[in-house]
Amino acid sequence: MKVLAIDDQQLVLLPLQKRLVELGYEVKIETDATEGLKLYESFNPDLVIVDINMPGLSGLDFVRYIRETKNSQIPIMVLSGNTQDETITEGFELGINDYMKKPLSLNEISARVKRLIGAPEMRNSVANSDVMIQERCVGVVIPCYNEEERLFRDEFISYIDKNSGYHLCFVNDGSTDKTLELLKDLQKGREDFITVYDCEKNGGKAEAVRLGMLHMSKKADLDYIGFLDADLSTDLADFDDLVKTIETSDFKIVSGSRISRMGADITKESARKIISLTINFIIRKILKMDFKDTQCGAKIFSKDVIEIAFGEKFVTQWIFDVEIFKRMSIHFGLKKAKAMLCEQPLKRWIHADGSKLSMKDSVKIVGQLAQIAWVYRSKKSDGKPAKIEVA
Repeated sequence: MKVLAIDDQQLVLLPLQKRLVELGYEVKIETDATEGLKLYESFNPDLVIVDINMPGLSGLDFVRYIRETKNSQIPIMVLSGNTQDETITEGFELGINDYMKKPLSLNEISARVKRLIGAPEMRNSVANSDVMIQERCVGVVIPCYNEEERLFRDEFISYIDKNSGYHLCFVNDGSTDKTLELLKDLQKGREDFITVYDCEKNGGKAEAVRLGMLHMSKKADLDYIGFLDADLSTDLADFDDLVKTIETSDFKIVSGSRISRMGADITKESARKIISLTINFIIRKILKMDFKDTQCGAKIFSKDVIEIAFGEKFVTQWIFDVEIFKRMSIHFGLKKAKAMLCEQPLKRWIHADGSKLSMKDSVKIVGQLAQIAWVYRSKKSDGKPAKIEVA
């Protein structure tokens, strides 16, 4: 039994293909609908699964080709995030057999496939899957410097195995220990879901994140790109909550916030907390925004603002987050920028042992804030990415 699946996002197709193959189907996938037409002719599938919103040839065009041009009654299933009634109605009028709305579990997709074309004979039973096919695809940049002893390998692997639509990009920032070796081992066999970007020289967290974000922005199938600390002081479940916020809103940036609140597990060293409050007061004055916490290492961005936020090198090494928000206000104007930014409290944030940011570094941040205020003092909103002179 042969299945052809077509979607412009490879991160959607790969877990679907893996599951159907486990169930005994022969499966081919394609991210280009035009190429999918050629594959349809040569593969002669028993079932077609197709997305609706694809560049160039749409899913409905694909259905129309099969039903009208080829005059074929092969079963067709639509798997799409498009929930518009007129689109769904048009699909059924063209002759589709099923319409599945993302997000959807692989178990349900498998059951629907079985209902339409039956199931291959299996010698061994296959356990149910807990993977969900998501509507969006997300890139996550994780800067790494000498993380050999505190990289949560199992947590990262488990997350991408259970949550479709995620691509992790680990940026090795010139580590002097075995971090790079560890990352390459982590990537092995998971190249479609994990990228290792190697910086030969240590350039600091700001540059590692910037290069990683720009690298991931070139991946066509990603809708959103964010960054997260390697020590998982913000865990992946909380990061996913940030993603859910940005995909269901008009915000361009959703930033995690370590605000202490009822029901949240937020821990900080007391002295560090006092310094953070002082620094945050200065930041609010510079940005003219009422941010509670700009420095949380968990943020998610709409892809169309990546170049604005990360196109130019940052002035400072540690508080580049402030520069990101400053660049947004320069490019869009303060009022519009405020409407694009969302600060979302985290359920959990833990100050991890071995943090690279010492108390002495925290004091230096005050000087770096003064540097930001000086460099960005004369920048005006002109609708173009800010050109920043880095000393």
